Amino acid sequence: AKNHENVAVITDVTQYELIEQAIANGGFTFDERRQLAARAFAHTAEYDTAVASWFGSIADLHEGWSRFTGTTATLVHALRYGENPHQSAGLYIDNDPTNTGVARGHLLQGKEMSYNNFLDADAAWRAAHDHSDQPTVAIIKHANPCGIAVGSSIADAYRRAFECDSLSAFGGVVAVNEELDAATARAIKDVFTEVVIAPSFSAEALEILKPKTAMRLLQAPRPSRNRHEWRSISGGVLRQELDTLHAPGDDPSTWTLVAGEPADARMLADLQFAWIACRAVKSNAILLAKDCASVGIGMGQVNRVDSAKLAITRAGQERAAGSVAASDAFFPFADGAQTLLDAGVKAIVQPGGSKRDDEV
Repeated sequence: AKNHENVAVITDVTQYELIEQAIANGGFTFDERRQLAARAFAHTAEYDTAVASWFGSIADLHEGWSRFTGTTATLVHALRYGENPHQSAGLYIDNDPTNTGVARGHLLQGKEMSYNNFLDADAAWRAAHDHSDQPTVAIIKHANPCGIAVGSSIADAYRRAFECDSLSAFGGVVAVNEELDAATARAIKDVFTEVVIAPSFSAEALEILKPKTAMRLLQAPRPSRNRHEWRSISGGVLRQELDTLHAPGDDPSTWTLVAGEPADARMLADLQFAWIACRAVKSNAILLAKDCASVGIGMGQVNRVDSAKLAITRAGQERAAGSVAASDAFFPFADGAQTLLDAGVKAIVQPGGSKRDDEV
């Protein structure tokens, strides 16, 4: 590759067609050799990065973290634009084949996925796979859930998730953790939906949704678990473990009852569902649930009281009464919990840790 001025280096079988064309045209141009050299350097860099990252993870740690770690990705295609129309964007796929999920999805129908479509699809895909193997549906819009539910079937789970906030679900992204069947397709067909993402689609479901030419149908592998994620900040990146299912606090047997009567099995199941589903909600997050379905969600508020009020408002008085609530962080004061209790919420799960836990 260093001698690309005179040498053409081949690193991938997909480049064989280029070789045939070059031979037919009398040889490689300088630009073609330079492009091939760039691909060769990228190929060796990918290998070196993988080796250095692996060695760093076992032999060069500081406070439990590798001093050096890297990842490489390959462009799939450019996107129409980024988060806003004036921003350019592209989709890159992780070169580690074990890192699966939305980026490796296959678009079966509909318009090209946008940058925002991918963000919402990823949030929905993760949320839909948070509840073990139960039929689960998550409806996401602007990276927040409009509704999450488990059910006796995917169609039942979709109905219950949609009922949480049918107004906000308009124009949302629907993710299901099992094959999308005909019954669910019929329910989705009459609702404006940007993206439907599933591990597979039945032939009948595809036929039902075929007339909805603008609706994107994305078939994707299950999201990777027990991995790390990165977030760019000015001058660097942050790296953290993924917030995944089976975290220590997800098991109700590890919980502590600090007030009130012990929960029966049904209430405990609702509390566990609400606690896990709350993971998909942007903080400050309050999620109300009944019968393992969200009924009201308060997200993204700058104080926990407002998130509680928003969840109650979205649920309505009738659904809020008798529901359970999950909070993604502790209540700094008693007012947030009191707001929920005044609305008829019968149990609350929260991580605790406030200086005023006794008051709460």
